[in-house]
Amino acid sequence: MNKGTQESERLLNHLRRKDQAAFRQLVEEMQPYDLEQFFLRLNEFERRRFLYLLETEEVATLLEECDLHTQRHIIHSLGKHQIADVLALMSRDDVVDLLGSMESAERTNLLTQMEHREAAKVRALLDYPEDSAGGLMTDEFVSIHPKASVQDAVSLLRHKAEESETIYYLYVQQSDGTLVGVLSLRELILAEPEQSIEEIMVERVISVPVNMDQEEVARIMSRYHFLALPVIDPSRRLLGIVTVDDIIDVLIQEAEEDIQHLSGLTSGLDEQAVSSWRSAQKRIPWLMLLLAIGLATANLINLFQPTIAAVPALTAFMPMVAGMTGNAATQSLALIIQRLPHERTGVSFMAKMLKQEGLAGFLVSMVCSFLFVLLVALAFHQPRLGLVIGGAMFATLLLGTLIGTLIPLLLNRMNIDPTAASGPVITTLNDILSLLIYFGLATLFIDQLTHP
Repeated sequence: MNKGTQESERLLNHLRRKDQAAFRQLVEEMQPYDLEQFFLRLNEFERRRFLYLLETEEVATLLEECDLHTQRHIIHSLGKHQIADVLALMSRDDVVDLLGSMESAERTNLLTQMEHREAAKVRALLDYPEDSAGGLMTDEFVSIHPKASVQDAVSLLRHKAEESETIYYLYVQQSDGTLVGVLSLRELILAEPEQSIEEIMVERVISVPVNMDQEEVARIMSRYHFLALPVIDPSRRLLGIVTVDDIIDVLIQEAEEDIQHLSGLTSGLDEQAVSSWRSAQKRIPWLMLLLAIGLATANLINLFQPTIAAVPALTAFMPMVAGMTGNAATQSLALIIQRLPHERTGVSFMAKMLKQEGLAGFLVSMVCSFLFVLLVALAFHQPRLGLVIGGAMFATLLLGTLIGTLIPLLLNRMNIDPTAASGPVITTLNDILSLLIYFGLATLFIDQLTHP
């Protein structure tokens, strides 16, 4: 039993025995993640007791760590006055995410319970689209005038630290709110106390417009390795900052959506939050498409019945060839999908990726087909069959790699989401072409396969 598990067991014992002193001592030493994991394992009665024993600040910390579903559950377990206190202690962007996930009436009710000025700031942030820079940002940042001194800045940081999302960056604004510079905490500490901010600030500030899509914001932040990114309006007035923890959530969310798309689940809805019928509705169209592909494949096989009748062993190896072709295409598809968000997808990029994947596919095809020919010759004593199937494998693997590379690139150029459409298109092409090549090559060399 590891230390974290032992800690949780002890805390659970204190909770059940109502040993408040021991409970408080242990909770104060726990990390927010461990607090959330402990809360999730409790039953409903234990959760209510747990929340009752937590300080208001600890409830706010717990809420910030939980997902939206659990957050709503906790909010409904709190008293009316405690809700207002908890929301006031949470980071404003987390409050916006929580309220944005609620129905309009419930959201309005919670806003009325909050302090007026705080509620007004939250309402302003709620106006931005959820998947934009404005929807991600918080307005809890530290800013200073360029004429201020380093000593003034240090005093300001000490005063603002508790209410700010991050103090690693100090943003420099003119009196009208225009962003003119940025300063890291490291640069501030190393500067002389009497120096002015404009002497040491970085004037070339990397910022994002308030309406920029969250995926693009994530790409910019990962490109420059920032901990926070300023968000500006068209007049370059600083509106807020996007922090790295929010970007991590975006990357996880986008990755989950891509996986759903590749699986044919094009809706962003949580599978556990919808009915079985709704879930089936999302899957049936793609499965029907694959069924149609299967029927087309069956008709193609009928064209080669004489070849199959003459060499029945061909049917035993067909699934393996088709499977390897599909795997090769999927590997290339995954690589391209991974690269697309980080590249300028012009003609030069397409040519580069086709050349790179084409060479990789050629080498893979050579190795796999050679090993297969060797295996069939030694294990089944049929070198001619091995050569024919090995040749088909070489061609289909190379073709599958090129298809898996080219299709998402073309779809992206056509402004079609490659994560949603690539899978069915690639499956269709691979199935049809691999069958044609495999049985076509066997038919071409049927005399060598049927005569010693």
